[in-house]
Amino acid sequence: MDSRMNKEFVQEWDAPSVVETAAASAPKANVVALKQIVTIRLDTDMLEWFKSNGPGYQTRINQILRQYMADHRDDGAANR
Repeated sequence: MDSRMNKEFVQEWDAPSVVETAAASAPKANVVALKQIVTIRLDTDMLEWFKSNGPGYQTRINQILRQYMADHRDDGAANR
């Protein structure tokens, strides 16, 4: 089946998946989050550094971005 012909069809690998994760502001609380496959351009040296620490580099990048978001959440509200 061609996904371009049926707008309701979603490739399995492209569909957001539900995972349980700890919220950055509440480490002991479980929160249901959606994950979606994206394409992002990163500096080669930075990506290699994350990969050099073993499997799970994408999760580590996500955790760092989540912490940054939590730390700067109020910054966006002040600029509106």
